[in-house]
Amino acid sequence: MRYDYVIAGGGSAGCALAARLSEDPSKTVCLIEAGGEGRDMLIRAPAGIIGMLSGRPRINNWAFETVPQQGLGGRKGYQPRGKALGGSSAINAMLYVRGHHSDYDEWANLGCEGWSWDEVLPYFRRAEGNERGTDALHGGDGPLKVSNQRSPRPIARAFIEACAENQIRASDDFNGPEQEGAGYFQVTQFAGGARNG
Repeated sequence: MRYDYVIAGGGSAGCALAARLSEDPSKTVCLIEAGGEGRDMLIRAPAGIIGMLSGRPRINNWAFETVPQQGLGGRKGYQPRGKALGGSSAINAMLYVRGHHSDYDEWANLGCEGWSWDEVLPYFRRAEGNERGTDALHGGDGPLKVSNQRSPRPIARAFIEACAENQIRASDDFNGPEQEGAGYFQVTQFAGGARNG
């Protein structure tokens, strides 16, 4: 079988790209994902996040490790990464956080043309369907549905209050103009609580 486009990886970006490319009925698109459909209980139930802890079975998880880190006394850092349709969005409690704008600018300064924050922002905006609507930093019509958490946990509220008591500023949008601070993350969900990976 032949396809116009073959996308390796059914994570958030791969799924969004496949959806966009499929809008052209004259093109054929094949999306390949190494993991499963991502419908098992470890993904669907919020408590399934426990399954991503270091030392747990590697279900839906590539379970990568960093190289030994000097700042960790030579230990390796555990890096869970999703191995299911939805990619890491399937195992990260559906959190939606872009990279820090300074990282993109650093990549551009190191020679990665087209990767500065100002150059990638239009693509983030186009992909994002944020319930807050369209503004300078967010898209409102994209296929990746982004919303505020409906019922944050009391412990999260206590953590944010403790941060404020220790002069850590509040942030109501980690994808907004100020990406540092303490606050509630937005999530990739839409009406009815369904996931969108």
